[in-house]
Amino acid sequence: MSANPISRFPIPNLEDMPEDIRTMLLAVQQKAGFIPNVFLVLAHRPAEFRAFFAYHDALMEKEGNLTKAEREMIVVATSGANGCQYCIVAHGAILRIRAKNPLIADQVAVNYRKADITPRQSAMLEFALKVALDSARIAEDDFAPLRAQGFSDEDIWDIAAIAAFFALSNRMANFTSMRPNDEFYLMGRVAKPK
Repeated sequence: MSANPISRFPIPNLEDMPEDIRTMLLAVQQKAGFIPNVFLVLAHRPAEFRAFFAYHDALMEKEGNLTKAEREMIVVATSGANGCQYCIVAHGAILRIRAKNPLIADQVAVNYRKADITPRQSAMLEFALKVALDSARIAEDDFAPLRAQGFSDEDIWDIAAIAAFFALSNRMANFTSMRPNDEFYLMGRVAKPK
């Protein structure tokens, strides 16, 4: 485990956190075996923590025509473009697990155009990156490739909202100097010990 700080801002002690946040962190720890640093770092500001994770869950846990792996793919591709180490590492781990593919996260983070993905996913990521990096230039023409791949207007909203939300997340992670948990690096790459 790393002795390096996980943030340039203070991390509240678990026992000092509001009860709802502490309960959430303990549930995550129970499920994952550790508390991802994003929870600890954002707990510095409880009201923003609650808003952040409410919107995160609304985007990432909903039913729809984007698979959970595709949602994570958007996060990894846009985080790669935004240079967000935390989100590339953490969401890369989730992508590997959800896609059941130990190679996909690295491919998508570096250059999705060379990744082993479908034409549908490529169109999705092209649009997501425009939202994350150059949203002022989005025009009606940007929607045609998505519709040609069978994405509905609601699907397109999901793609854009995930890219936009994680552009915020990338900037918060970079500004706080959020460090990825060491546990994320091997997740989805090797079989879990029994």
